[in-house]
Amino acid sequence: MVESLISDILFGFTGLISIINPIGVAFVFLDRTESLTNEERAVLAKKVAINASIVLLVAFFLGTPVLHFFGISIQALRIGGGLAVAVSGWQMLNAPDVRPGAAAVRNVDGDNAMSKAFFPLTMPLTTGPGSLATAIALTANRTHKLTDFVLSAVASIAITALIGIAIYLTYSRATLFARYLGIDGTKVAMRVSSFLLLCIGVQIILTGLGEFLTPIAQLRVAP
Repeated sequence: MVESLISDILFGFTGLISIINPIGVAFVFLDRTESLTNEERAVLAKKVAINASIVLLVAFFLGTPVLHFFGISIQALRIGGGLAVAVSGWQMLNAPDVRPGAAAVRNVDGDNAMSKAFFPLTMPLTTGPGSLATAIALTANRTHKLTDFVLSAVASIAITALIGIAIYLTYSRATLFARYLGIDGTKVAMRVSSFLLLCIGVQIILTGLGEFLTPIAQLRVAP
């Protein structure tokens, strides 16, 4: 039971952290908050991490019932979420070198920092459609058996806590990353992160298509 719980936590954390990509997004966060001091940026990073954790918890525990209410399948969720991630990655990959992400997120200054903490810094910059789709998909097969439900709930809370900590640590130290990488290194990191985001989106789409087409193929080959 404990091994299964640890495996679920590691699997969920790895999947979500790859899509959220806090290290890559930290450079966009730094670019959007360039007018803030390090102390103000750390406070804002903490707020964004808390907001992102709340969003993920809502997706974990309420996402599947909402999908069932609107009659949306997991396959459709993955295809739609993967498409959103791929488009986001493509846009960032082709964004100007000077100010990556400027079209999607406006600058944040000391006066409006906290008012921008949820939108757009939390959504869609940090927890976008892809991460929400992934969080919902992780708990889509959650059963109503008490033991399984408790284990799944514990795993969801642990994953959320780890993601929140990772977001805070990377965002609050974005200046340090940029300092070591330099201007050219930061540009390269942004491009690599954008390409990985594009690939992740395509992989989510392929997974959704595979789950949708496999039953159809099995029906055709069945005697």
